[in-house]
Amino acid sequence: MPIPERQILVCLNERDPSADRPSCRNEGSKQLREALKDAVKDAGLKGRVRVLEVSCMDQCEHAAVCAVYPDNVWYSFVHQRDASEIVQEHLLGGRPVQRLLHDDPKNLAKAAKRQGK
Repeated sequence: MPIPERQILVCLNERDPSADRPSCRNEGSKQLREALKDAVKDAGLKGRVRVLEVSCMDQCEHAAVCAVYPDNVWYSFVHQRDASEIVQEHLLGGRPVQRLLHDDPKNLAKAAKRQGK
């Protein structure tokens, strides 16, 4: 099997729901991972793109989080419904999904609110 061109890392860290910080699994990252795998397959990218489960990516206030490598593009507050857009726009179209970018001002503001800042 050839080495994939890209990898999508999906955080599946889980904390107790009563914890001070959110966790990706509690924000739907397991469903996100499955939706990304389906979208990659449906787009004909199986073998070229791998969707991988990782533990904590230390961006808990941005949960659910995923990152596309080697592009080093991080997405925040990602939901299952966003999977096909990431595959179509980013992986096939070459344009990261702006509204989901980790450093988008709206996402930074949401994360700061979660941190109580």
